[in-house]
Amino acid sequence: MDFPPTGDIVVVVVGALVAGFVNGLSGTGYALAALGFWLHAMSPATAAPLTALCAVVGHVQSLPRIWAGVRWPRLWPFLITGLIGVPIGTTLLHHVQVHPLKLGVGTILILYCAWTGFMRHPPIVRGGGRIADSAIGFTAGVLGGMASLSGPAPTVWAQLRGWNKDEQRGVNQPFNMSVLTAAVLSAAVAGFLDRTFFFWAALAVPMTLIGARIGLMLYGRVNDLQFRRIVLMLLGLSGVTLIVSAL
Repeated sequence: MDFPPTGDIVVVVVGALVAGFVNGLSGTGYALAALGFWLHAMSPATAAPLTALCAVVGHVQSLPRIWAGVRWPRLWPFLITGLIGVPIGTTLLHHVQVHPLKLGVGTILILYCAWTGFMRHPPIVRGGGRIADSAIGFTAGVLGGMASLSGPAPTVWAQLRGWNKDEQRGVNQPFNMSVLTAAVLSAAVAGFLDRTFFFWAALAVPMTLIGARIGLMLYGRVNDLQFRRIVLMLLGLSGVTLIVSAL
């Protein structure tokens, strides 16, 4: 294969560094941060599995740091139903218009951030138990299969549950890591992991690890309130990005 232009290489490297930092700091948002750069340098068919691979690598690096927040009895309902939802979402992809879906999810995220951002005491949802958690996991899995949008639903739900920053990441990161691993395997079976993919992966993975390490260093210096505000800001930016990409 011919080497891509130097400008495209710079765009991919910078995108991986920025997305890795966002992922290391908040435990979410890698795809939206990376794709804003990468879609200028590569096709969506390459960018989608590359995003999933790099996000998984970033999650693996930070797992030891957030492992204390993992509660397996709490996590399993999300994981099981999320993995069930991924192939269903992939199947529905041929029957659902992705742009209206992104517009709807983006609008909900912006409204949620505006609502909770101005509340001194954010609401806490204590009811529903594992059934509600399973429903959120399934919804996120379906959205992940349809449009790589597995992150917003569990991120918002973890905040509504009132969990602290370690508990939020103890659900969000293992969940997203599992869903995105399934996405990479699906892409491999579909034949999308070609030489172009591995060329970009050789550049993006190391930069992702560097960015994630810097984000993790900052994560250790923020308290629960600061972490909540950071996540709200990222969710709001994600909503704007989704709306712009849908127009």
